[in-house]
Amino acid sequence: MSIEKDINSNKFRNGYHKALINIVFTSNWVMERNKGFFERADITPQQFNILRILRGANAPLSTLQIRQRMLDKMSDTSRIVDRLIKKELVQKVVCAHDKRLVDVTITQKGLELLSHLDQYNDEIESALKGLNEAEIDQLNQLLDKIRETT
Repeated sequence: MSIEKDINSNKFRNGYHKALINIVFTSNWVMERNKGFFERADITPQQFNILRILRGANAPLSTLQIRQRMLDKMSDTSRIVDRLIKKELVQKVVCAHDKRLVDVTITQKGLELLSHLDQYNDEIESALKGLNEAEIDQLNQLLDKIRETT
């Protein structure tokens, strides 16, 4: 379906305007489509992102290091970490390099949750099932190029 039909408009200033609206629209569509995935796990997309960062790090990270790696740079990392602590998915540990600082690490419960959620990777990726490998590569290159030029 074309974006014109989806948003009931064909009044774009030009192709650039349409592309920007299309990116925003598609981003929201993907997030809405995967909303149930996060709801089933009782976490937000930002919490999921932090858990994946910590799992991939294989070492405790400061909230600043987590924030630098997050997809959503506007998030309040400390507050999100505190919510994950309440859910016992992460914990704070004393920094190995400076005892005055605190780092964050993923708990066994957090690892188990991610392991469970890994089962749904195919479901999440199905949003792109209409694209072949070459189109996926091209899409990734174009999206990377957009972020590199701004």
